[in-house]
Amino acid sequence: MIEFHLDGRSGVSPYLQLVQQVRHALRLGLLGEGDQLPTVKDVVARLAINPNTVLKAYRELEHEGLVAARPGVGTFVTRTLTDASLAAHGRLRQDLRRWLTKARLAGLDDESIEALFMTTFRTASQEDIA
Repeated sequence: MIEFHLDGRSGVSPYLQLVQQVRHALRLGLLGEGDQLPTVKDVVARLAINPNTVLKAYRELEHEGLVAARPGVGTFVTRTLTDASLAAHGRLRQDLRRWLTKARLAGLDDESIEALFMTTFRTASQEDIA
């Protein structure tokens, strides 16, 4: 089962953070069809957020056809986002872990690592488009 977390510094609304985390878990194969999402009550207790925030996230995921609510039972995954690239994830994750270790050894903190990664990612994406 997925465990949600919130980053108050991200600038992304809490409900969107929950949606993104489910999408990422579906894309990486961490959640599969039939898996149950945490109950609204459990998420509220763990993250100390408004139940409407969780409900909004779950409704958006349901609208996208990724989950379905079963009244009185819970919310379940109905579709994943994995594709043929999933096989490459393990090796790429190992490479990324090595890179993160190098970044930490170079003295970068989490915020600097994230900034470096996102800037490089965006630049590379723009170069691919051009």
